Amino acid sequence: MNTAAPTTASPAAPAATPAAAPPSAPCLPSIARRLARMMSVLMLVGLGLLSVAKYSATAMNMRADQRATLAEKSGFIHNFIADACTAGEPELLRRLALFEPVRGSTRLNLWRGDGSALFADSVPAFAHSLSTQFDVPATNVAGGKVRVLLEIDTTHDNRMLRGMLVTLTLTTLLGVATAGLAIRWLVRRELRPLLSLASQTRAISPRRLDQRLTLDRPSEELQPWVLQFNALMDRLQGAYQQLEAFNADVAHELRTPLATLIGQTELALSRERDVATLRDTLVSNLEEMQRMSALVNDMLFLSQTDRGATARRGQPVSLAALAEQVGEFHEATLEDAGLALRIEGDAQLAVDEPLLKRALSNLLGNASRFAERGSTVVVRISEAAEATRGTTDASTLGSTNGAPTDTPPQVRLTVENNGSMIAPEHLPRLFDRFFRVDASRCCEDGQHHGLGLAIVAAIARMHGGHTVAESADGHTRVGFTLAAQ
Repeated sequence: MNTAAPTTASPAAPAATPAAAPPSAPCLPSIARRLARMMSVLMLVGLGLLSVAKYSATAMNMRADQRATLAEKSGFIHNFIADACTAGEPELLRRLALFEPVRGSTRLNLWRGDGSALFADSVPAFAHSLSTQFDVPATNVAGGKVRVLLEIDTTHDNRMLRGMLVTLTLTTLLGVATAGLAIRWLVRRELRPLLSLASQTRAISPRRLDQRLTLDRPSEELQPWVLQFNALMDRLQGAYQQLEAFNADVAHELRTPLATLIGQTELALSRERDVATLRDTLVSNLEEMQRMSALVNDMLFLSQTDRGATARRGQPVSLAALAEQVGEFHEATLEDAGLALRIEGDAQLAVDEPLLKRALSNLLGNASRFAERGSTVVVRISEAAEATRGTTDASTLGSTNGAPTDTPPQVRLTVENNGSMIAPEHLPRLFDRFFRVDASRCCEDGQHHGLGLAIVAAIARMHGGHTVAESADGHTRVGFTLAAQ
C-alpha cells in the first residue's frame, strides 16, 4: 500500500512570496540642488544686507528731515508767541485761534510759567509724531514765560517706511527664489555633459572596450578627466587583449604536451608492455611534465612581477663576472652551435644576482639559437652616457618598450649576435609573451615556449629598467637597462 505523504503544504509553512525587487539606488544629494541652495543663501544674505542698508539709510534721511522740519517750525512758533505775548494773553489766544486752521500736521500745547494751562490744541493725537519742548520769555504772562510743546505728524513717513520694508522683503525673497531656480537650471544645464559621460560609461562593457568618452562641448574642467579616462581605457583594452591572447597561448602550449601524455599513456595501456617499453614511456612522459612544470613556473613568475614584485638587491657586484658565470653554463651549447662568446665592458651595480643570471641566460640562449655558425656572441655592458647614445640613435631600428626620456638608466646590458634581421614591425612585440618572429610556434627541440624574453622584460622592470631591441646591418642586439638604487 502506498503511504506517501500528501503534497499539500503544512499550515505553518510560509506562503510563497514573489521575488523581491532589486533595491533602489539610494537617494544621493544633488549637486544642482546643493549649489542652488548655497547660491540662494548667499543671495539672501547679500540682498538682505543691501535691503537693510537701504531701509536704514532711508529711515535716517527721514528722521533728519523730520528734525529739520521740527526745528524750523519751533523757530517760527517761538517768534510768533514772543511777538503775540507783548500784547497780553488775550491777543496770544486770539492769534492762536486764527493760526490754527493753517497749522496742519502739528499739535501745540502751551502752559504759563506757573504751570497752569494756557492753550490746548483741538487736533487729535497723532499715531506717530516727533515733539520738542521749549520756553518763550513773556513778561505779560503769569510766571514770566510760556512753556511750549510742539508735535509734528510723522504718520505718513512711518507708513512709507513700512511699505518700503514690505516691498524690500518681498523683492528680496522673490529675487532669491527666482535666482535659485535660474541657478539650478543653469547648473543642471552645465552638468548635462556629466550625465552624457555617465551614459557613455555605462555603455562600455568587456565586449565594447573600444568605446571612448566624447564631449559635445569640450570644457576646461572635464576635458582632462575625459582624456585620462580614455587613456585608461586604452591601457585596459590592451591589457584585456593581451590577457585573452595569453590565455589562448597558454591553452595552446599546454594542449600539445597533454595530448602527448594522453596518447602515450593510452598506447602503453592498450596491451601488455615489457618493463623497458614502460620505462621509455615514463621517461617521455616525465619530459613532457617537466616542460609543463617549467611553463607553469614561468607563468607564476610573470604573474608575481605583474603584481609589482621588485628585485632584492644585494651588495654591488661586477656585471662582467656574472656574465662570465652564465657564459660558462652555456659553454657547451655555444660550442655545439659553433659560436664564440666575448664580454665587453663592466659595471659595479647592486642587483638581484639569481634574477640577473636568469635574464642573461635567456638572452644567451636566444642568441645561440639564431646566431650564424662561426660568429661571435657579444655581451656588452655600457655606462650611462653610452647607454643613452645607444637608445637614442635614430639610425638603428630599435624599441625601448617605454624607456624614460628624461632620466636615462645607469647601465645597459645587451647580447649581440650576427644573423637574420628582425623586421622593424616585430621589434616592439619581441618581449611579448609567447611571441615568436618565425611562423612556427615551437622550436625544434620543443623546450622553448616563448616566455624567455618576457621574463627578461619582467626582470628589467624589477630592477627599474626597460628592455632594448635593435636589429640593423646584420647585427641583432637584445637586452635591457638597470637603474641604480
